[in-house]
Amino acid sequence: QVQFVESGGGLVQPGGSLRLSCAASRITFSLYTMGWYRQAPGKQRELVAKITNTGSINDADFVEGRFTISRDNAKSTVDLQMNNLKPEDTAVYYCNAQSIMRVSQKYWGQGTQVTVSS
Repeated sequence: QVQFVESGGGLVQPGGSLRLSCAASRITFSLYTMGWYRQAPGKQRELVAKITNTGSINDADFVEGRFTISRDNAKSTVDLQMNNLKPEDTAVYYCNAQSIMRVSQKYWGQGTQVTVSS
């Protein structure tokens, strides 16, 4: 059973920063594209950023250079550094792993709440 431990969410004021971390276990981490998605109330889950096993990065237009995704294959972790947060970034953020061998094989973390409010 794949497991994710997500941490780093919380309440932050507009313009502030948070760092989300996801530690994966029971998968061959280097064979997965890792990503962060988010879901705001009443909205569909959407991609924030993802990073391949070789370090190629895709991120959403709304990131606008504010967020940085990184991974450590030795530690099986993927982080999302979020700066200059806006109220519209408020959502539950989910860690995701997608197999590079089988695209349909995906795993999700339990989610961590990020709230941006003054």
